[in-house]
Amino acid sequence: MKFEIRPLTKDLKDDYLFFFDNIIFTDNPDRSKCYCYDYHFLGDVETCTRETSRSAVIKLINENKLTGYLVFDKDKPIGWCNANNRLNYARLLRDYPHIGNHDDKVCSIVCFLIHPDYRRQGIARQILDTIIIDYSNRGFDYFEAYPKKDELSCEGNFKGPFELYSKYDFKIFKEYDDYYVMRKLIK
Repeated sequence: MKFEIRPLTKDLKDDYLFFFDNIIFTDNPDRSKCYCYDYHFLGDVETCTRETSRSAVIKLINENKLTGYLVFDKDKPIGWCNANNRLNYARLLRDYPHIGNHDDKVCSIVCFLIHPDYRRQGIARQILDTIIIDYSNRGFDYFEAYPKKDELSCEGNFKGPFELYSKYDFKIFKEYDDYYVMRKLIK
């Protein structure tokens, strides 16, 4: 099945917020404060609330600093992927200090969130296809992803599964105890 994939813009801000307010974490309310703000957030995780994350992502969307792709089934948002210039992820740069040369121009793919009813339908592949097409001509040297090592549920594999990246010729760039840094050269 083919779904519509749209890059996040200010015009889609309400759809983005609806997705996080009402759709994605209904099966896991403990994660409902995320709003996919985690990689931008440098504060104490314990003080982070749903309201502060929501407010922060509104600001990032308005400033074009939160980028990625919303997936729609008709007019209903059912998926999200956070893809951005690695330099825009302050937490990633701070907490993953050994990811590689900070001077490399990298498009990082940090999160896939798909509604449970739509998982295992090829949506992540469709999003990754879109990212590769859209970001290949934007001056980046690499695509980079950070899949976890353990066998995880779909919900727990939110960074994207190792197998997905392997199918797209991402190679292990670095290996750590619980995750890989995988890269794909942009030609």
